[in-house]
Parts: sequence; C-alpha cells; structure tokens
Amino acid sequence: MTIELPRVHSGKVRELYDAGDGRLLMVASDRVSAFDVIMAEPIADKGRVLTAMTTFWCDEMADVVPGSQITADPAAIADALGGVALPADWAGRAVLVRAAEMLHLECIVRGYLAGQGYEEYERSGTVHGTTLPAGLTLASRLDEPIFCPSTKAAEGHDLNIDFAAAIDLVGAEAALAARQICLELYRRAAARCAEAGFVLADTKFELGYVDGVLCLCDEVCTPDSSRLWPADQVVPGQTPPAFDKQPLRDWLAAQPWDRRPPPPPLPDEVTSAMSARYVAAYERVTGRALDDWYGATP
Repeated sequence: MTIELPRVHSGKVRELYDAGDGRLLMVASDRVSAFDVIMAEPIADKGRVLTAMTTFWCDEMADVVPGSQITADPAAIADALGGVALPADWAGRAVLVRAAEMLHLECIVRGYLAGQGYEEYERSGTVHGTTLPAGLTLASRLDEPIFCPSTKAAEGHDLNIDFAAAIDLVGAEAALAARQICLELYRRAAARCAEAGFVLADTKFELGYVDGVLCLCDEVCTPDSSRLWPADQVVPGQTPPAFDKQPLRDWLAAQPWDRRPPPPPLPDEVTSAMSARYVAAYERVTGRALDDWYGATP
C-alpha cells in the first residue's frame, strides 16, 4: 500500500511530513548547504550519516534528556503508518518522531573558539556576550564549555544573543533548563568524540516540548551541526582540518562567488571528499559501520 504523506516543511536538508497521531516523518536528504545556500550537487550517503548519527546520540543521551525519535527502522515505520510503502531511497534517511512544540532558541555549545564565536571574540573579547580571557586565538580550548544561544530566524541568518536575551525570549525556566541540558549533552558527546580521536569544537542542539516535557529534537552532534576536528592536528592559531562542512565553506570562500544563489558547481573531488569525511566521522565516533545502517547499497 502506498499513500502520499502531507509535506509540512521543506528545509535546506530535511523534508518533514505529517504522519498523523501527533507524529512527523523526518527525511534527511543528501543535499548540502553553505552560507544558507543549497548546493546543486548531492553528497553521497550524507542523509544516512545524519540519521544514523542522530539515532546513535539520542540512544546515548537518553538518560540526560528524552528524545522525540520513535524509530528509524523502515519496517517499523511502515508498520506504524499502517503498512505504508515508503520510497526505497528513504531507507536509513527517514525517522518517525513525535511532533514537538519547538523551543524558539538555537542552543549552541562551544568548547573551542571557532567560526562566529572566534569572529566576535576578535572584535570584542566576548562570545555571545560572555567575556572571555584575553590572549585566546582561533582553535583555543575554552576553560569550560559555554552555552551560546541564538534566535531561530524564519528567514535569513540566526542572531547570536546573550543568556539574558534568551531568558527574555523563552522565559527563565526554559532557558535555564536548556542551558543545563545542552552543557551536559556537549560534555558527554565531547568525551565520546575524544575517545575516537576527535575534538568536538562546538555543536548545535534543538529542543522542543512533547507532552510538556523538554526533549531532544532534530539532528544531534552530526557533521552538519558540529565542528569536528582530528585531535592530533589542532594547533591554536591555525584552522584545523575538519570532518564537517568547514572544508566546503573554505572551498566556496576561495571562489568568485557573492554567496547568493546560484552557487558555483561543486567538483567531484569536493563532493567525494565530503562524503568520505562524513562516513569516517560516523564510523569512528560510533564504532559502527555505515554499511550496517538501513539503506545500504547491496
């Protein structure tokens, strides 16, 4: 039996469908975006990596915060939807989740100086309004991870804010709970990444309420939502090699492009290297083979 699920949202990477009974079907594509622009070329196996890695982390973090995920097993999804036959290429990319009332806050945790955090520090000695010690540089490790909230923009770029502004936005109870949860999630994830020889420089979490309980939603500690560096190649003051989207951003930044659509075509060596990095990140961090995840090519 096949049916058309109503699509409720189309993002840069994910499609969201109404699965009924307070559930959504979230499908991670192989699309990749940079500077808020979607590239024309897909990244092989990227959607499977994002879904597999998120499922792994949700299981690992379940004692810290419940997740909105129900199942990523294609057979279980089909059964839950009354025998619906999903497109074959959704296997390993689709996950059935509980619909959540999303917290209108991007929950970033930074353990190292990089990206926008480093740019702000260079300008003002602060990161999201938090004053940091003098003398830090790119890729410097922070004494303690810091919670760095930002707004969730419907269009355009999110706006970095300080914790007081986060309280104004979502209320003290929600902001304090989000900070406590996300800092613990980061510490857990960073420790696991360190065992695999990686530095989790920073990462972004999404939280939402399911039946009044704050839950972990969307993607978790993936190469799309994190900066992941080989630990033995991190040198303060230098841009570390990365197992995330940063090499793509660096390649694009070197092109004569104004960061508006259409983007320049990505050469095969860029897309294939990115796919290999994503797969390697998943396999090293989780200790699992991507070929064992749903949707592997026979």
